[in-house]
Amino acid sequence: MKPLKINYLFIGVVTLLLALAMWPTLQWCGDNSTQLQKIKQRGVLNVATLNVTPYYYQSSTGIDGLDYELAKQFADYLGVKLNIETEHNVTSLFTQLENGDTDMLAAGLIFNPERMKNLNVGPAYYSVSQQLVYRQNMPKPQSLANIKGKLTVVAGAASISTLHQLKKSKYPDLSWDATPSDSSVDLLKQVADGKLDYTIADSVTIAMIQRVYPNLAVAFDITEEEPVMWYVRKTEDNSLDAAMLNFFNQINEDGTLAKLEEKYLGHVGEFDYVDTKTFLNAIDNTLPGLKPLFEKYAKGIDWRLAAAIAYQESHWNPTATSATGVRGIMMLTRSTADSLGVTDRLDPEQSIRGGLTYLEQLMAKIPDSVPEEEKIWFALIAYNMGYAHMLDARSLTAQQGGNPDSWVDVKKRLTMLTQKQYYSKTRYGYARGYQAYQFVENIRRYQLSLEGYLQEKDRQLAKARQTAAQDAELGKSYPAIKPNQFQLRQPIPREQN
Repeated sequence: MKPLKINYLFIGVVTLLLALAMWPTLQWCGDNSTQLQKIKQRGVLNVATLNVTPYYYQSSTGIDGLDYELAKQFADYLGVKLNIETEHNVTSLFTQLENGDTDMLAAGLIFNPERMKNLNVGPAYYSVSQQLVYRQNMPKPQSLANIKGKLTVVAGAASISTLHQLKKSKYPDLSWDATPSDSSVDLLKQVADGKLDYTIADSVTIAMIQRVYPNLAVAFDITEEEPVMWYVRKTEDNSLDAAMLNFFNQINEDGTLAKLEEKYLGHVGEFDYVDTKTFLNAIDNTLPGLKPLFEKYAKGIDWRLAAAIAYQESHWNPTATSATGVRGIMMLTRSTADSLGVTDRLDPEQSIRGGLTYLEQLMAKIPDSVPEEEKIWFALIAYNMGYAHMLDARSLTAQQGGNPDSWVDVKKRLTMLTQKQYYSKTRYGYARGYQAYQFVENIRRYQLSLEGYLQEKDRQLAKARQTAAQDAELGKSYPAIKPNQFQLRQPIPREQN
């Protein structure tokens, strides 16, 4: 999954050219007939999306998501409020837009030329590939020519157009089922559970689902990288399209778009089946005993993030010990433990209390110029390789023209601290920057798995309770039969020959 950075370089030029081309049909002020003026007069931007990570989802802190934040900022840019509605699948989304029930779609949607008769798209803000997935430990297909089983896809998805093209050009015997009621996430879960043989989805959605359903495996890419865009209705004035172009040009130039991409997509690339499976097993078997301690001592960060940090350090093993002498669940050094009043590093509660207190102290030292939500990543770098080396990474970022207060910029320079041509220009010299980089990335992936897995367990539990309640209610509709009213019918004796 590669962000379309080249596209961003030309957004400003494209915006200007499109604005000039559309100017005769645009009346930005004093005309309430344009689509944009109607939205401003209404005071609300209506957006439809999918309730799917990382586009729009409920997190421990409220509503999050790449498309949610972008849509919120676009509404602010227009000077209106955001009204966002969620749909279950792509078919419902486009029905909403085509019927005029929403102004735009923002849901990680791939560009689909077949929809361009009545719709327009905004600028690409990242890219994905379409991938064929199957269940882990089943035979891996090498191409669409040798899939053995049923391929099921979402009706109305971009993959339908791709499959038609492939059937016409390369695989004449290719066939598939299209379901109008299920979402791509529904189908991915069914493949992981062995209920379906194959499906096709975008690489980002697959990477997210694999953190909770590691039995989902990628066979191969169906397409090259394709742009992800917002969709709007095609109108004569194109005013909303022009505003969208200006907005994306602005957030690209000021670095907002890069920060949001890093926040939601920067850590989802690598996937290790065994590691993820082991982690999910630990959530079931080990975490319940430690959860109260993380909830008690996590201050300033969510307890699930604290648990992910501890798992990266020790795999929640209270007796973990490294070759360098750090020990315990939070892998504290002897000197750090002494400074925190930790007398027994192998005691889970002391270790968790000490480690999280130390992390809190590091966060308090991070310069106020760093955005509040990004301070944790700078603190974790300091936790792993030392506060002084974290300052060197910021200094190196500034030397190279980057923003030392931006995690997306500093993150790129961490591995340079292992190279003499770079660390020789810093105050504190060589540091294990690559290790620190992986440290933070792994923690973010564990946090993603933990949050998603716990939410999925809650959903399954709620569904089971609902089913039980429905069964109980159904049972009430039948008359109760007392034991003395229930008699077995005596068998009729067979005639003797």
